[in-house]
Amino acid sequence: MPPHSKHIARLVDDSYLDPYRDAIARRAQRARALAGRLTGGKGTLADFASAHAYYGLHRTADGWVFREWAPNADAIYLIGDRTGWEKSEAYRLQRGTAPGCWELRLPADALQHGEHYRLRVHWPSGMGDRIPAYARRVVQDAHSLIFNAQVWSPAEPYVWAHPAYRRPATAPLIYESHVGMAQERGGVGTYDEYREHILPRIVDAGYNAVQFMAIAEHPYYGSFGYQVSNFFAPSSRCGTPEAFKHLVDAAHGCGLAVIMDLVHSHAVSNEAEGLSRFDGTPYQYFHDGPRGHHPAWGSRCFDYGKIDVLHFLLSNCRYWLDEFRVDGFRFDGVTSMLYLHHGLGPGIGSYDDYFNASIDEDAVAYLTLANDVIHAVRPDAITIAEDVSGMPGLAAPAAQGGCGFDHRLAMGIPDMWFKLIRDMSDEEWNPDYVWHELTNRRRDEQTISYAECHDQALVGGKTIIFQLADAAMYDAMAVHVPNLQVERALALHKMIRLLTIVSAGHGYLNFMGNEFGHPEWIDFPREGNGWTYHYARRQWHLRDDPHLRYHGLGEFDRAMMAIVGESGMLDAGGPQLLFTRQDDKVLAFQREEFVLIANLHHSQSVAEYAVDVPAGDYVLALDTDEGRFAGQGRLTARQHYRAGPIGGKASGRTGVTVYVPCRVALLLRRERSHSKVAST
Repeated sequence: MPPHSKHIARLVDDSYLDPYRDAIARRAQRARALAGRLTGGKGTLADFASAHAYYGLHRTADGWVFREWAPNADAIYLIGDRTGWEKSEAYRLQRGTAPGCWELRLPADALQHGEHYRLRVHWPSGMGDRIPAYARRVVQDAHSLIFNAQVWSPAEPYVWAHPAYRRPATAPLIYESHVGMAQERGGVGTYDEYREHILPRIVDAGYNAVQFMAIAEHPYYGSFGYQVSNFFAPSSRCGTPEAFKHLVDAAHGCGLAVIMDLVHSHAVSNEAEGLSRFDGTPYQYFHDGPRGHHPAWGSRCFDYGKIDVLHFLLSNCRYWLDEFRVDGFRFDGVTSMLYLHHGLGPGIGSYDDYFNASIDEDAVAYLTLANDVIHAVRPDAITIAEDVSGMPGLAAPAAQGGCGFDHRLAMGIPDMWFKLIRDMSDEEWNPDYVWHELTNRRRDEQTISYAECHDQALVGGKTIIFQLADAAMYDAMAVHVPNLQVERALALHKMIRLLTIVSAGHGYLNFMGNEFGHPEWIDFPREGNGWTYHYARRQWHLRDDPHLRYHGLGEFDRAMMAIVGESGMLDAGGPQLLFTRQDDKVLAFQREEFVLIANLHHSQSVAEYAVDVPAGDYVLALDTDEGRFAGQGRLTARQHYRAGPIGGKASGRTGVTVYVPCRVALLLRRERSHSKVAST
C-alpha cells in the first residue's frame, strides 16, 4: 500500500464527474483493449515492453546481431570506423521476419568495443545517415560535432553494490538536479563528480530522493534535456553508462531514491541525430502533417495510436528500470500529451474541457499503460505527472478509471507565490488566498508541492530570491551589510518554503541551489552569452561561507528538512486550518503534532497572539527569524509554551499565546512523553 493511501478519496467520490462516468469508463476500456492488442493475449504488458532486448546492437555467443525497425526503407547499411564510413555489402542489413524489421549478423571480430557507427538508410525517394533508434551509447565528436552511435560492450560489466535496493514507502522529498551544471567549475559536470561531491550535500540537506534531468541524450545542451534524440542512451557528455550506474548505485547506498525525467511528450526534430524521418517518412514514429509538429517547441509529436511506437515508448520505460535501476520517473510535458492543442489553446473553463474532442485519447491510454508497465516491473517505483491543466484521474488508480500516476506536481503553488511577489504589493497579500492555493488539490490524488523548480530558474525568468532581492544580491548578501530589500527577500524566501512544505499534500520538491538562494538565472552556453558556462553551474561556495546570507538560507532549509523527514509529517494526515485573519495577515494551521503560525504582514508584529491548539506542552521547533538562518533573532530559540485556557474561562478554549514578528513563520511542536523533540 503506497503512503497516504488511507487518506486518499476515490475518483468516483467526485460528484462533479457524474456527467462524465461513461467517458471515464470508455477511457479505461480503451486502455484495457489496447493492452490486449499489444500482448495478443499472451504474456503480460511488461513482457511486451522489451523491444530494447530485440532491437539495437547486441553481443551474442558467436558474434553480434543488430536489428532496426524501418518499414519504408529499401536498403540499410551499417557504416562506421570499421567500414571507413562507406557502404559495405558485408555490413548490409537484410529484411527480417517481422514487418518493417531489418537484421544484420556479424562475427565477433567484425566490431569492437568503442568503435563508432551509424546507419545509412535508403528509401524510395532518397537516403540519409541515421543513429539507430535503440542505440545505447551516442557520442559527439569534439571536432566535427557530429553525433554517432558507439559500440558499447565493456569486458567487465558493472557490478551493483546495492542490487536489492527498494524505495522506502515514505513521502518523497525530492532534490531536482541537472548533472552537467551541478559542479562549480565552468564546463559540463560528470556523473562521477556528482557522485563524489553533490550526493553528500543532498544527504546532508535532508532529502530522500534525487531527480535527474537531461539524462537521455540530446543534441542541444541548452534544451535542458527536454528535446531528446536518443531515448536509450544516457548522455555521454557526463560520462559512460557505467558511470551513471555507479551514480545511481551510490545514491541507493546513501538511502536516496533516483527519479529520472522521462520525456515522451515529444522528440527533437533533428533527422541525423534523432527519429524524425528515420526511414524517409515523416510518420514512422510521429503523426503525419501538422499534427506531427509541436507549434511551440519546434519538435516532433509521437503517434500514440501506433503499435510500434507504443512498443518503443513502453520499452523505454522498462529499459531505464532494468538497465540502470532508477526508481521512477517524472513524466515531462504531460499537458502537451493530453490535449490536441498541447495546452496552448483556451484555458480549462469547466469539466467539459477534460472530456471533449480536444483530448488525445491515444495519449491517455498510453500513459495508463506506461504506469502499468512501470509498476509491474517495479512495484515500489514512483511516477509523477507534470500537468498544469488539472486533468481529473491523472493520479488516480487505473482500476478507478485513472491513469495510475502515483503523484502529480502541484503546479498552481509556484504560480501563486510568483503572482504575490511579482505582481502584488505586500499590503495586498491575502492569507485566505495563500491557504486556498496551498491546499487546492483533488482529494483522490497525491501531489508534490514546490515553491519553485527549474522552470523559474531559466534565463528570461527569475527565482524567488532573485525576484525579491534583484540587484541587491550582488553587493548586499554579506551578513554585516544592512539592506532592507535583502532582509525582506530572506524573510519571505524562508516563509514561502516553510508554508509550502508543511502544507504539502504528499511530497515536496526543490531545485538544486534554490534552497540557499542561488543567485541569478541559469543560462547555458550560447552565442548570446559568448558561449560561457558561468551561468550553467552551481556556486556552492556561497552556501558554505558563514559570512554570507546564502549560508543562513541553506541552514534554514537543512533544519526544515530535518524536521519534516524525522517527523514523517507528510506521511500522516493533511493540514487542518486553524484560522486566517486578513486584518493581521496571519495564517495558522495544524498538522499532526505541529502548529504553523505565519505573519505575512510587512510591518505589524503581534504580541500575545492567541492560537487555539490541543492541550499540552509545545516547543518552538523552527523559527524563520532565527539568527543562524540570517534572520533578525527576535525570539528566544526553542522556547516552550504550555497550552491553557485562552479567551476567558467562559470561552472553553484551549491554546497558547505567542509573539509573532512580522514576516515570520513559527513551527510549534507538541511534546510527547515517549519521544524527544528533534534537534535541528
